[in-house]
Amino acid sequence: MPDQPPSKAAAAFLSRDFRRYQAARVMVIIGSEAQALAVAWQVYQITHKAIDLGYTGLALFLPGLLFILPSGHVADRFDRRLVILICYGLQVFCTLALFFFAWHGLRSVVPIYAVLFLIGTGRSFSGPASSALIPHLVPKEHFVNAVTWGATFFQIANVSGPAIGGLLFTLPLLHGFAHRFAGAPLVYIFTLLCLLWFIALMSSLSVRPGRMEHRAASMEVILAGFHYVARTPILLGSISLDLFAVLLGGAVSLMPIFAQDILHAGPRGLGLLRGAPAIGALVVSVSLTWWPIRRRAGALMLCCVGIFGAFTVLFGVSKSLPLSLFALFMVGASDMVSVVIRSSLLQLGTPPEMRGRVSAVNSLFLGASNELGEFESGLTAQWWGAVRAVVIGGIGSMAVTGLWSVLFPSLRQANELTAEALLNVEIGQSAQEVGHR
Repeated sequence: MPDQPPSKAAAAFLSRDFRRYQAARVMVIIGSEAQALAVAWQVYQITHKAIDLGYTGLALFLPGLLFILPSGHVADRFDRRLVILICYGLQVFCTLALFFFAWHGLRSVVPIYAVLFLIGTGRSFSGPASSALIPHLVPKEHFVNAVTWGATFFQIANVSGPAIGGLLFTLPLLHGFAHRFAGAPLVYIFTLLCLLWFIALMSSLSVRPGRMEHRAASMEVILAGFHYVARTPILLGSISLDLFAVLLGGAVSLMPIFAQDILHAGPRGLGLLRGAPAIGALVVSVSLTWWPIRRRAGALMLCCVGIFGAFTVLFGVSKSLPLSLFALFMVGASDMVSVVIRSSLLQLGTPPEMRGRVSAVNSLFLGASNELGEFESGLTAQWWGAVRAVVIGGIGSMAVTGLWSVLFPSLRQANELTAEALLNVEIGQSAQEVGHR
């Protein structure tokens, strides 16, 4: 029997705004993932260089690095819903640009990188605002349930997006004028429709968080997120663990190489590879809505990050498509546990008026682990080859997990995912540090 009755397992859906936000979010992530697949395949077909796949991640990451300070402050100073709408308006422009590039058969990757930089700029501002908006959508007692369901829908979209992208990319349009839409242009049209759906639903939300930070802009106010994370070891440990584990162990940017040159599976195989981690994460996230994490959250997070690294190594050495899909399934499943725990730690351990700036710090770390990780993967693959790059990265992720369990004892000792329990861990850790002096 499950630990919770269905009504409690779906408690977050009692909120109208939460339902609409998740419906909008699912569609926009599906469109974004389909677009990412089309961009990656298009870039690789133009240059056939691993490093150029890495540059796609770098182009998405750099804006997060450049705009980390203003993006967090904007999320706390202005209506977070309005910030999100403006950012996704920019995304519409970027998708239209990608469509015209593909329509005219662009053979240079430089304009594509420029558009990806603009997409990354929009994400750098919308990410903190979106993360800080979620606590406004549900009552406090339903927040962890909302985070878990949000992760579930994220994985549903991650499963669907690459699969739909791969299907649309290979859809035969052989007759007359329609033939010009075949491949990437059709994917970009689909992404554009998803973006318009997102904007329409977000515009219908009744929540208006308004201005959370009322102090005038200053370096002290803008840097408050960094200072808060730096003096809260449980947050610093969880965020930095994800940074280094995914930075080293991420293999997403190299999947076109594995799909074409190692597994010989083509664009549809690439869609399966991109979707496999999301399927694993989806299975785990649905399970967590019924059997939520109640005890030893920190230790469980560390264990799952180690599993993430181990199955990354298995994916790197695999020459079989089914085995590679299984390895990626386990990568996604283990990563999902750490995602739910880290997201809960981030919001429950941060005051409401600072969630935008702290979320901006987290977004920078996430961007470094994902987009910068793609650049790192492309660079190491250029040096050592794709297989060695993935295997060495997976081993590095396991090493980081062991090191972090020693460096951040408060993370290892985190038990229940409640604000009170997390505060007690920090108080206990501070007392131990005073006692050692």
